[in-house]
Amino acid sequence: MSAVSDRLPTFPWDKLTPYKATAAAHPDGIVDLSVGTPVDPVPELIQKALVTAADSPGYPTVWGTPELRDAITGWVERRLGARDVTHRHVLPIVGSKELVAWLPTQLGLGPGDRVAFPRLAYPTYEVGARLARAACEAYDDPTELDPEGLKLLWLNSPSNPTGKVLGKEELTRIVAWARAHGVLVFSDECYLELGWEADPVSVLHPDVNGGSYDGIVSVHSLSKRSNLAGYRAAFLAGDPAVLGPLLEIRKHGGMMTSAPTQAAVVAALGDDEHVRVQRERYAARRALLREALLAHGFRIEHSEASLYLWATRGESCWDTVAHLAERGILVAPGDFYGPAGAQFVRVALTATDERVAAAVRRL
Repeated sequence: MSAVSDRLPTFPWDKLTPYKATAAAHPDGIVDLSVGTPVDPVPELIQKALVTAADSPGYPTVWGTPELRDAITGWVERRLGARDVTHRHVLPIVGSKELVAWLPTQLGLGPGDRVAFPRLAYPTYEVGARLARAACEAYDDPTELDPEGLKLLWLNSPSNPTGKVLGKEELTRIVAWARAHGVLVFSDECYLELGWEADPVSVLHPDVNGGSYDGIVSVHSLSKRSNLAGYRAAFLAGDPAVLGPLLEIRKHGGMMTSAPTQAAVVAALGDDEHVRVQRERYAARRALLREALLAHGFRIEHSEASLYLWATRGESCWDTVAHLAERGILVAPGDFYGPAGAQFVRVALTATDERVAAAVRRL
């Protein structure tokens, strides 16, 4: 067991414990803007679908029900502009973090193979490479990477933590480069429906991929857009030549979304109104926090999409974390996402209106 755990970095969130204690001691209580976990109610129509399917004594299938696959293919075509998407182009997964952590292993990668991800990135990309004993490296521009031995290229737009969005032309250029060098592209698009000052585009859009899904897979989650983080509901869409073998591997591993969750996802993907309502909540909180941070002396970079503000005071991120913790506000230090974030903090929009108002007053 230790041989596996020794490959991994220290779990970053444990380092926040003393700062969380400081923030929690504030007379008016903590405002937790660190992890980015949803706090708003699960929409009623989704709860009803879950309850209706609660009497599910049998095992669910890894590939999901035909109704679930219909819902995913329909959403991918309606929302992302993808064309000719069939059941072979989609695969339900048990939350997107599980997929990110175990994908290199399920792809059969190992020593001698390389995995690449953005310079500032969700730390689980690196964890997945380490679990598979593959080499990993961060990039600024993936097309400047040495393609030799590069087996998996992670894209993330909108970005966690920065909120940066890759434009259509840039995505097109990267996909073309990856295909020319036989590099598999996985595009983490979990925040795609939360664009504020930009309109995020999927690698599944025909303007990006030329109408072909060869060598590309997109990752989508219902955690943020539908407040379903507690349901563990996500899916993949893209190249059937990649998803087919993954389906077989995941069958052997028993990686199946629960039957009630599958029914809830069908309801969630079939309704756009609850997404609009949730977007409006986040937009209002974002406007308040952004104005307060700027007035407090912060500079905000990127942040044109996603659920975070990427902010700096031009000092060590840990000094900023301590400064805000003394005011009862907990944020994530930028170096959780790579050395390039050493002077930034990630401020999540995932707090109630009352807690956001409290943070604004304190700032």
